[in-house]
Amino acid sequence: MKAVCLLSGGLDSSTCLGVAIRGGYDCYALSFDYGQRHRVELDASARIARHFNAREHRIAKIDLRAFGGSALTADIEVPKHRDTADMERGIPITYVPARNTIFLAYALAWAEVLESSDIFIGVNAIDYSGYPDCRPEYIAAFERMANLATRAGVEGRTHMCIHTPLANLNKAAIVRLGAEVGVNFALTRSCYDPDREGNPCGQCDSCLLRRKGFAEAGIADPLRYSS
Repeated sequence: MKAVCLLSGGLDSSTCLGVAIRGGYDCYALSFDYGQRHRVELDASARIARHFNAREHRIAKIDLRAFGGSALTADIEVPKHRDTADMERGIPITYVPARNTIFLAYALAWAEVLESSDIFIGVNAIDYSGYPDCRPEYIAAFERMANLATRAGVEGRTHMCIHTPLANLNKAAIVRLGAEVGVNFALTRSCYDPDREGNPCGQCDSCLLRRKGFAEAGIADPLRYSS
C-alpha cells in the first residue's frame, strides 16, 4: 500500500509518518518550502524521512510570502510567552491562510500519480493552537472534495482517504505515541522562531505546547531551547 505523508519535520508530522510506517504503508513523504521563517524544519523533515526509510521524500517549493498574512510568512512578530488559555482564544497570527488546503491539494496530486488512495496528515483537534484547518470537519470536507476532484475517484477506481491518526490526541499522548512508533525526537524541530543556529526559542506557541507535552508524558525532550 502506498501513502503520501505530509511531513514538516515537527513532532506531530514525524509521529504521523511513524504511525503510517507501522501500519504497513510504503510512505512517500512530502514537505514544503513555502517561504516560512522557520525553514530549519526542512532539514528536520529530510532527517526524519531518512530515519523512517521513507520510499521517497520530496520538497515542493511554493511561496506563500506572496500573500503573507501570517507571522510565519510575513514581517510580523511571532507571539511569545502565551499561556494555554490564550492559545484557546481565537485564531493566532501564526495561522498561515489556506496552508493545509494547499498542502493537501499537492498531496492529492502526488497520490493520484502514485495510484494511492491514502494521505496522512498530522493534524490534531486538541492541542492545535486554534487553526481552523486542523479540525475534523475540515478534513472530512476535504476528503469528500478529493473524491469528486480526481480522475480515479470519478471513475470509481479508488476512494481517497485522509488519515488523521493524531486527531483526538493531546500533545502528551502524541509524545507517547511518537516514542512507541520509534520517532527520534532529537531529529525533529517544532519552533516557529528558531535562532540562527536552528535552536528552538522555547517560548512561541509551538515550543510551549511541545514542552508541555513532553513534561506531561514524562519523557525528556532532547532539544536545547534558547530560553
